[in-house]
Amino acid sequence: MQSAASQSTLSPRRIAITGILAAVAILLGWTRIGFIPVPNLSGNATIMHVPAIIGGVLEGPIVGLLVGGIFGIFSFLQATAPLFKDPLVSILPRLFIGVTAYYSYAALKHSNEYLALVVAGVVGTLTNTVLVIGMAILRGYLTAEVIIAIAPQAIAEMVIAAVLVTAVVAAWKRIETGGGGSSV
Repeated sequence: MQSAASQSTLSPRRIAITGILAAVAILLGWTRIGFIPVPNLSGNATIMHVPAIIGGVLEGPIVGLLVGGIFGIFSFLQATAPLFKDPLVSILPRLFIGVTAYYSYAALKHSNEYLALVVAGVVGTLTNTVLVIGMAILRGYLTAEVIIAIAPQAIAEMVIAAVLVTAVVAAWKRIETGGGGSSV
């Protein structure tokens, strides 16, 4: 695991990866590819949080925080529902997605890299869901009963994020270490 000091610096690589993942998050939102229509209260499941998770896992908590913040700002600017026009609901919770994903990944990566990636995907997704819904309840936009309606969607989002994070990060690390290559 890298030292805390090395995790807090923004190297050119970290800035570039932050920009790339922020662009992916914006593309997912702008094109609506990041929103999967579902027949429940929310209307959409999302994969918009996945770039923040990947940023945290690949480059640390600062990159995860920045990409999550960009996701939150995009959510705020694009909001049509009153609860997402509140930055305490749309932006603040998203700052923690990549941070929690990083720390869960860092805690497990030495024992089992794939398990660590799956857990990071699940933890990052839960961070998004629990903090956004929790803040919406605290701010009076929703009632606690919404948790029951959102639970199946949250489970689906956790599975999707775990698969995407594992696939993307494993491929990235394989390419980065020279383990990737053509089989042709």
